Amino acid sequence: MSHPNNVKEVEEDLHLYAKRKAVYPKAVDGWFRRLKWLIMVVTLTIYYVTPWLRWDRGAYAPDQAVLVDLAHRRFFMFSIEIWPHEFYYVAGLLIMAGIGLFLLTSAVGRAWCGYACPQTVWTDLFVHVERFIDGDRNAQIRLANAPLSLSKITRRLIKHGLWLMIAVMTGGAWIFYFADAPSLLHDFVDGRAPFIAYATVGVLTATTYTFGGLMREQVCIYMCPWPRIQTAMMDEKSLAVTYKDWRGEPRSRGMKKALEEGVPTGDCIDCNQCVQVCPTGIDIREGPQIGCITCALCIDACDKVMHQLGKPRGLIDYITLLDAEEEAMGHPRMPVRKRIFRPRTIIYFSIWGAIGLAMMFSLGNRTRIDISALKDRNPLFVKLSDGTVRNAFTIKVRNMEARPRQVEIGLLGMDDARMWAEPGDRDTAQRTIRLVVAPDSVSKDRIYVISKAPEPAREEFSFTVRALDKQGGSDSDKVTFDRAEGQ
Repeated sequence: MSHPNNVKEVEEDLHLYAKRKAVYPKAVDGWFRRLKWLIMVVTLTIYYVTPWLRWDRGAYAPDQAVLVDLAHRRFFMFSIEIWPHEFYYVAGLLIMAGIGLFLLTSAVGRAWCGYACPQTVWTDLFVHVERFIDGDRNAQIRLANAPLSLSKITRRLIKHGLWLMIAVMTGGAWIFYFADAPSLLHDFVDGRAPFIAYATVGVLTATTYTFGGLMREQVCIYMCPWPRIQTAMMDEKSLAVTYKDWRGEPRSRGMKKALEEGVPTGDCIDCNQCVQVCPTGIDIREGPQIGCITCALCIDACDKVMHQLGKPRGLIDYITLLDAEEEAMGHPRMPVRKRIFRPRTIIYFSIWGAIGLAMMFSLGNRTRIDISALKDRNPLFVKLSDGTVRNAFTIKVRNMEARPRQVEIGLLGMDDARMWAEPGDRDTAQRTIRLVVAPDSVSKDRIYVISKAPEPAREEFSFTVRALDKQGGSDSDKVTFDRAEGQ
């Protein structure tokens, strides 16, 4: 039997959860940092500004450029309008987004995580706000270790207040995509907006504040499944942030002293600048890690140090594993364009482009009017006193234009057949019917079709619809006409 003290020591050695180490990223300047600035400004501008853009669609449609109109089951994006029955376009966009991520990951590694992921963008914004209030890395560490004081409390209140303001703006911008932005803002401030609007803003405020301000790198390392998926899509030809250990090792803090003593040293002086600027707090010199989001800020930091030491840049570099091995053996690396344009990425791009072209072709050639017919099943048919047979149908005509349209409904097949629409009668029966369909709506009419032919027991024909304006457009729907039971 184990001694109780030994059991206690074993339990103390077992840690199922790693204690979080606070990360205070240091400010850095360089090509990759400026690229992050650019992408952050562009993506945040798109997110916050898009609901306020206007787009004239005429008197019968909303003028918001991008709108998910749940009440009328429409999706508007500039000149494109998607109806519920056209949801395959949304599915196509989602497929394109997925394949685009596969393409991006295969070519340039986790660039999505490092630059354009919403978690990265908002975390970067929160970090800049924190740096503006508390100072850079060293000042933040001193403030965190300092005892509680009026100055510390004031800074904390200002920082978290700004974080909450950003979080509220984030949640507020999201709801504006689902209703007219100016009207919803007015109702929201006056307290007359729907409850779901306030609930959505509350949830998104809490998640943005928590994920971007409090949890930060923990979301990327522990919560997000994408890093686990990305590793399966990367290979030895994918670009990644890599520390060249054959050049940097062995490390030395006192390079001059090491040279005087004749001790061999690498280019790495163990300054830890690469660690201090990392937003997830990892040490890239320890090799590929799930915490590396490929933001490449460590490259900017290391290149600056190498420049100060008079050494060539690229101790930490954006490079493929194959090129890294070639460079370690003294061979020249392959041009980046040849690593990016290879069979795997070309296949991904071809599939992505084919889906995009197919969707564009379909959008450009889709009809803006269609028809659907539903036959009454009870009764299946009615025999009239003069020997004719009557079938009843519910006809729906969809007008996908932002204006009323006059259309003509006709019969294709069954040459002896005639029809009329309620509230008419058989005396008004003819081969065609004209009606007006309201803009962006579906008309619903009950239509009766009669035939004097004694047989066959079941016959197929089609309802057709044709727009009577300059834009035109037509559609048809095949149905059956019944004259006898059990067929």
